[in-house]
Amino acid sequence: MESDTARLSPEPAVTPVWKVAAASFIGTAVEWYDFFLYGTAAALIFNRLFFPSFDPLMGTLAAFATFAVGFIARPLGGIIFGHFGDKLGRKSMLSATLMIMGVATFAIGLLPTYESVGVAAPILLVALRIIQGFGLGGEWGGAVLMAVESAPAHRRGFYGSWPQMGAPAGLLVANAVFSLFSRLPEEQFVSWGWRIPFLFSAVLIGIGVFIRLGVAESPAFRANQHSRPASKGLPALEALRTYPKQILLAMGARFAENGFFYIVTTFVLTYGTNIGMARSDMLTAVLVATCVHLVAIPCFGALSDTLGRRPVYIGGAVGCALLAFPFFRLIDTQKTGLVWLAITLGIIAHAAMYGPQASFFSELFGTRVRYSGASLGYQLASVFAGGLSPLIATALLSGSHGQAWPVSLYMVGLALVTLVSVYLSAETFREQLAEPAPPAPPGEATGDDSRRDVA
Repeated sequence: MESDTARLSPEPAVTPVWKVAAASFIGTAVEWYDFFLYGTAAALIFNRLFFPSFDPLMGTLAAFATFAVGFIARPLGGIIFGHFGDKLGRKSMLSATLMIMGVATFAIGLLPTYESVGVAAPILLVALRIIQGFGLGGEWGGAVLMAVESAPAHRRGFYGSWPQMGAPAGLLVANAVFSLFSRLPEEQFVSWGWRIPFLFSAVLIGIGVFIRLGVAESPAFRANQHSRPASKGLPALEALRTYPKQILLAMGARFAENGFFYIVTTFVLTYGTNIGMARSDMLTAVLVATCVHLVAIPCFGALSDTLGRRPVYIGGAVGCALLAFPFFRLIDTQKTGLVWLAITLGIIAHAAMYGPQASFFSELFGTRVRYSGASLGYQLASVFAGGLSPLIATALLSGSHGQAWPVSLYMVGLALVTLVSVYLSAETFREQLAEPAPPAPPGEATGDDSRRDVA
C-alpha cells in the first residue's frame, strides 16, 4: 500500500542519477554560498561594522565568535530536518532548508550597523547567524542522501561527492562576489558595498528551489517505506541507540576535515591581512585554491570507489598534519606564488577527506535512520571543529603575539583525532546500502539482520 506522502506527491518513478546529483550540487552550492559569505565578511569587515569599540584583532575575534554561533545551531537543524527526512522523505526537506538559509542571508544584507542602532546590531547579527546554521544543519544530510541513495553501488563515492562540490562552488561564488565589491572605494564598500553579496542570495535561492522541485524522491527511501513503516519514535534517538559508535567515529573523522578547512579558507584571510598582505590578494589566493578544490573532490570520491573510503580519507588527514607548519611559513613569505601554493595544498588535503565523506557517512547507517544518523555525526562535529577553529586560531595567534606555531600544533591535533577515528572505522565501500532492519542494540539478538555493523 502506498504511503500518504507518495499519494500526495506524485512524481516520476526514477530520476536519472546525474540529474539528482546535479540538483544536489546546485542546491548545496547555494546554501554554502550563504554560509561562507558570512565567514568572509566576518574575517574582513564585520569587526568594524558590528564591533567597532574593540581593537582590530579583538574585533575580529568577536566577529568569529558570531561565525561559530552558526555551527552551534547546525546540530539542531540536523535533528529536526533529519527527523522529518527519515519519516517523510529526503526531497521535501531540501527546499525548506534552502528557503530558511536564503531568508536569513538576505536579512543580513539589510541589517543596521552598530553605528546606527548600537548593541542591537550584533544581537540581530547573531540571531540571523543562528537561523543560517539551523538551515544548513538540515541541508547536508538530505542533499548527500539524495545523491548516494540514487547512485549505483560501484559509483556511490563519485556521485556522493557532487553535493560535496557544492561547498567549494559556494565558497568560490561567495569570495568572487565579495572580492568584486571589496574593490570599491573603502567608504562605499563599508557603507553599502558589503551588503550586495548578501542581497544577491535571493536570486540564487529561487534558482535552487526551482531545480530541486524537479527530482524524484530517493529510491532507497521509497523502497524502505514500502517494505516497512517509518519509526514511530524519534529517528535521532533511534540512531543514537542503534548506531552510537558510528556517530562518534563520524564526528571524529570530521575534526581534521572541518577544522582545517576553515583555517585554510577563513582564518587565513585574517592572518594574511594582519602580516601586511592586501585583502584582495588573499581573496584571490583562496579563489585559485577553490577552483582546484572543485575538481579534486569528485576525483577523490571516484578514487574511493576503487581503493575504499578509509585509505583515501586517511591520506587526506596525513596530508593535513604534514602541512600544518609549512603552511604558515609559506604564507609568511608574502610572495603570491607561495601563498597560492600553501592554500592550494591545504585544499587538496581537505578534498581527499571531503570527497569520499558523503558516501562513507551514508554507508554507516541504515535507511530507516540514515538522514538523522549521518546528520548527527556530521553536524555535531561542526560545533567542535569548524565552528571553533577560526576562533581558536585567532585566540592562539593573539596569545602568542602573532606567532603561528600554536595554530600549527592545533592543526596537528585535529589531524590526529581524525586519523584515530577513521582507523577504528570499518571499510564500507562494498557494503549493501539498503538493509531489512537496523542493527540490534547491545544485549539484544540480531535476528535475521543481513547487514553487518560496518563500524
